[in-house]
Amino acid sequence: MKSMTGYAYKERQDERVSLSVEIKGYNSRFLELFIYLPPYLSSLEPKVREYMASRCRRGKVEINIRFKEYNSDISVSVNREAALAYDNAISVLARTLGIREKPPLSVLLGMEGVLEVERNRDDERNWKYIEPCLKAAVDCFDEERIREGEHTLADILSHIAMLESSVQVAAAHAPLMETSIRENLRNRFVEIFSDKIDENRILTETAVLLMKYTISEEISRLGSHLSEFRAEAERNPSPGKKLDFLCQEMNREVNTIGSKTPDLDVTRAVVDMKDALENIREQLRNVE
Repeated sequence: MKSMTGYAYKERQDERVSLSVEIKGYNSRFLELFIYLPPYLSSLEPKVREYMASRCRRGKVEINIRFKEYNSDISVSVNREAALAYDNAISVLARTLGIREKPPLSVLLGMEGVLEVERNRDDERNWKYIEPCLKAAVDCFDEERIREGEHTLADILSHIAMLESSVQVAAAHAPLMETSIRENLRNRFVEIFSDKIDENRILTETAVLLMKYTISEEISRLGSHLSEFRAEAERNPSPGKKLDFLCQEMNREVNTIGSKTPDLDVTRAVVDMKDALENIREQLRNVE
């Protein structure tokens, strides 16, 4: 089990490049990847996205990659049309203001589009630098998420144990409730009809009340959900969505038990079960 929250930072430097990869993870219902690259490396975003999607199943993940080349292969050219347009516009403004000075070269060089810089990219070579550093950062990111996930799993399983204990309390009272329903119904018939008791009528009414108030089926399904929950938590590295679904199913069964039984001990057990489920669902919001 992995947490969705985590942080990792890795960097690499040599005579050619300075590179760093920073990863931050937050809770989210779905996988959301936010990738920040230098503009001239934007063509590598699909590779980064594909790799991150293969390592993360759920959560909001921010990946910030800084990449600086010391001896970059660039070409610089002058946009003559832009330079002349700026020079003409500034000269018109100077005459309007009664200024005879010509705009200095430093001003023109600072205007947007006068100098056009083109970086000669080698995406494959750059990716060979970035990929190992990215992998190392994700490995570190995963280690932190697994470590936090283990603590979360331990807490979840402690609440599952409480839930199982409360289910046992309800299960122990289920036969007593059924016996009580039979006895109370027979006593009512005796009170009303005295010795003129129709056994078939008693059996029919008893069956109807047992269908209405018995909780055996709900307890059985609840036990099945609990077993599946434990198995899913142990075998699935990213069980968040499945476990959340199982919590919804268990909550449905617990609500039904609570609505069916007037028994005070079972009602207390239902309150404990709902409290445990709420704590579990709160923790599952942090799990991938």
